[in-house]
Amino acid sequence: MPGAEAPASGHSGPAPVPGAEAPASGHSGPAPVPGAEPPASGPTRPAPAHGAHAPAQPRPLHDPDPYSTPPYGEPGPWAPAPPVQHPAATPAHGVAVGAPEAVSAAPVAQEAPAADPWARYDPWAATAVAPLQQADPVEEDVKRRRGRRRRTLIGGALIIALVSGVAGGVVGVQLERSGGIGAVELPQAGVEAPDRDPDSVAGIAAQALPSVVTLHVSGGGRAGTGTGFVLDDRGHILTNDHVVEPAGENGDITVTFHSGDTAEATVVGRDSGYDLAVVRVKGVRGLTPLPLGNSDNVQVGDPVVAIGAPFDLAGTVTSGIISARERPITAGGEKGDGSDVSYVDALQTDAPINPGNSGGPLLDGKGRVIGINSAIRSADGGLDPEGGQSGSIGLGFAIPINQGKRVAEELIETGKATHPVIGITLDMEYSGDGARVAAEGGDGGPPVSTGGPGAKAGIRPGDVITEVDGRPVHSGEELIVKTRAHRPGDRLELTLERDGEERTVSLVLGSSGGG
Repeated sequence: MPGAEAPASGHSGPAPVPGAEAPASGHSGPAPVPGAEPPASGPTRPAPAHGAHAPAQPRPLHDPDPYSTPPYGEPGPWAPAPPVQHPAATPAHGVAVGAPEAVSAAPVAQEAPAADPWARYDPWAATAVAPLQQADPVEEDVKRRRGRRRRTLIGGALIIALVSGVAGGVVGVQLERSGGIGAVELPQAGVEAPDRDPDSVAGIAAQALPSVVTLHVSGGGRAGTGTGFVLDDRGHILTNDHVVEPAGENGDITVTFHSGDTAEATVVGRDSGYDLAVVRVKGVRGLTPLPLGNSDNVQVGDPVVAIGAPFDLAGTVTSGIISARERPITAGGEKGDGSDVSYVDALQTDAPINPGNSGGPLLDGKGRVIGINSAIRSADGGLDPEGGQSGSIGLGFAIPINQGKRVAEELIETGKATHPVIGITLDMEYSGDGARVAAEGGDGGPPVSTGGPGAKAGIRPGDVITEVDGRPVHSGEELIVKTRAHRPGDRLELTLERDGEERTVSLVLGSSGGG
């Protein structure tokens, strides 16, 4: 057609229609027609109008392309792209692109063309990308760093939680135990004067303890522990007969004072019927006797203090009240012939008394001796001077001090104690109420001693004595207890029954040597 350019060298073919796009690089084809779009690579340059003369070309911004690569060179045979050739532009939408044929010609080593400054502004050009590297190691390193950071954070959080938990637990325990944090300091009373009211238990104990002693007795393969208290400054000590009984004639008696000093003691006198004995220590000075009270003044409910060595625990102090008065008890009887039976019109107390308390003082509210602790009722119902080994059940018995004083005086003066007697023999098998005079005497003599107090009062065999000084008597043991609660020479009034009739007689108590 007029004005059309000559086809490029290569294969012949029909001329392209104006406005048609150039074929993709790789195969030879018709030369571009004026007005056709230039190849994709490189910046777009406008073509001159049809039939017009092309204006003078301005100097390119780069050196001439020695390869005459379109669009900067003349149309010519296509050559393989240089090693750094930009990839071809994406064809326009709707144009089929054939697969390029492989070119067998080897590239010729040439100087790399200068970078195209326009390519950076071509929005349709493919961006030259440097050879890619595998990203996995970088991502793995990032993951590892993130993992380490995460593990570090988690570990730190766990350590903080653990420390906080331990600290919280410690603080919680401290708060639970003491109610606060820091050293525990409880409120406490200041130092007070040791003096106590003389009428208090502490005051009574402080005054009495220096005069109370512990006795350790041994002899004949037997041994025992008991208590005693000082009667005078000459070294006489009162205790129970059953405490010193193991010593016999040649045994040993060691007295331990509250100060801890010890001394050997000897028996001055003893009486099993009253269960009392007096021993004496020599060469000991500064003894303080305990003041003696009056047991006739004692009333039920009065406070009392007992001191002794229960189970060899010297200086033990207990307290209680008087539970009863004139409680008739009998204790002992291990020998079987009745010679060791003691009859006591006792004071009953609930002050704890245990084995080892025997012979110790029972004190009133003013620290005066009103009784000598002698026996307790055991849990099995038995009544024994030592109380067995069952311990106190709140039933303790003490010999009234009025009786103890009289017996102690006689033992110190003569070594023996006298017993008040009526001069009759009792039927101990009688099960009725009262004490019945036996039909026969125990030693083969008459049941009512000739010329004795009973005979003079008109008592006959078979009479039943029901009262002594107006107080009921329920058994022979009670009559003996009531009688021994008096001194020889005391007058008694007895109520008795004979042949269904009741009568009252009066008599003066006689005396018999103690044993």
